[in-house]
Amino acid sequence: MEIICPIDKQFSDQIAAFLKPPPPHEVQKYFEELLATRQCRRLKVKPTAYHGKGVYAETDFKESDLVLKDQMLAGAQHSSNKVDCLVCSYCFCFIGSIELQIGRKLYLAQLGVSRNSESHMQKDCYNSGSSVGEDDSDVEDQQVSGECASSPSKDKIPLPKDVVESLFNGEMQLPYSEKFPLPPIVSCPGGCKEHYYCSKSCAEADWESFHSLLCTGEGSKSLSTKALLKFMEHANDTNDIFLLAAKVISFTILRHRKLKESRHEGKGKQDISESRDFSLLLEAWKPVSVGYKRRWWDCIALPDDVDGSDEASFRMQIKELAFTSLQLLKAAIFDEECKPLLSLEMYGHIIGMFELNNLDLVVESPVEDYFLYIDDLPLPGKEEAEQTTKPILDALGDDYSICCQGTAFFPLQSCMNHSCRPNAKAFKREEDRDGQATIIALQPIAKGEEITISYIDEDLPFEERQALLADYGFRCRCSKCLEEA
Repeated sequence: MEIICPIDKQFSDQIAAFLKPPPPHEVQKYFEELLATRQCRRLKVKPTAYHGKGVYAETDFKESDLVLKDQMLAGAQHSSNKVDCLVCSYCFCFIGSIELQIGRKLYLAQLGVSRNSESHMQKDCYNSGSSVGEDDSDVEDQQVSGECASSPSKDKIPLPKDVVESLFNGEMQLPYSEKFPLPPIVSCPGGCKEHYYCSKSCAEADWESFHSLLCTGEGSKSLSTKALLKFMEHANDTNDIFLLAAKVISFTILRHRKLKESRHEGKGKQDISESRDFSLLLEAWKPVSVGYKRRWWDCIALPDDVDGSDEASFRMQIKELAFTSLQLLKAAIFDEECKPLLSLEMYGHIIGMFELNNLDLVVESPVEDYFLYIDDLPLPGKEEAEQTTKPILDALGDDYSICCQGTAFFPLQSCMNHSCRPNAKAFKREEDRDGQATIIALQPIAKGEEITISYIDEDLPFEERQALLADYGFRCRCSKCLEEA
């Protein structure tokens, strides 16, 4: 199937304006404003000789120094990971309680829910007579991904159903769990049973930035929650990178509406030409414009099981997949004034931005910390606590320590260029318990030096590194590659 999307010249020009890199002075101003809001302010974003822009040290860093904590522009927990971890949908910290995290996971396991499938779990998997506490009343119905399995894993020893439900309902308190308090659960402002938060501020921020258009609850601002559910089902069945693209588009649409309201405030009714001022849409797009972009079907790496002779067919299939996803999304959130944003060309570039710039989203589980704490207790306190915790640990098996996993786009981190001999890396410290990107110095970095990270495994042979980096659209000229060329 060949995808043909005829567009007029004005529409084509608008798409080109979206994809045109912003002027260097605008980029610099944007990142200066962004750096002022971040924890570490000893950096500067400026043009580089080969890669457009880079991040430079404004002071000396020692090995292991924190270089940057960058807040994501958009991020999403992997659908399959939602079975194991209940986290805030905005900052991705764990929420509820240690008991709820464990009880929910075991409860879903007893229902036969597995994280090994990306498909949506059927709602009737949640039919149960179990009840939950007031704060957690909707958590039971949270949409998660998985499959209905016939039996539990052989290497686990199941807990009695009543014990699992006591943990899930908050009726049972584990020894020493008060030393690992988690934020209480705040429900979605729109009433959906898929997104939960650690605070009212996170719930409001997510609603205003993304979720009001992507909510499936009664308060949703989408055109059709039915269409939205179809889009989400397709994303979970194929590639959850579409969910990130939807977030970026929603972010831009909502930002455009706010800018328009601000411009029109107190001016009364506006004429059509002013209300559709394209410059406002470009202004709304600005935070996303700084990310490096290529069309997804052009930049996605060819899988190992696809022969080179079938590459054209593979890339057309990827384009068709994106086209189907876009049609489903348009049915849910289309906005006539933001029409260029919802073109296939733009959709491909947005997904490509995530393909090329994403950083893994990882937040360590407090459940692992809890069991390690119990294991480190002195006798006889340890033996007494383990009378309760050992059967639970046996029921969880090796899955007790699974962290929150997802993917996200971080605007400042995405400006850091690659080196096969990097001087910094993404690394979570003990205190980093949210979804922010944390960049740590691998070695001393002098003032004025560019800060680099590795996009790939830098220990691979030269040719393999160059082949992998070709997917990012450049040939590496770092000192290591020049030595090995």
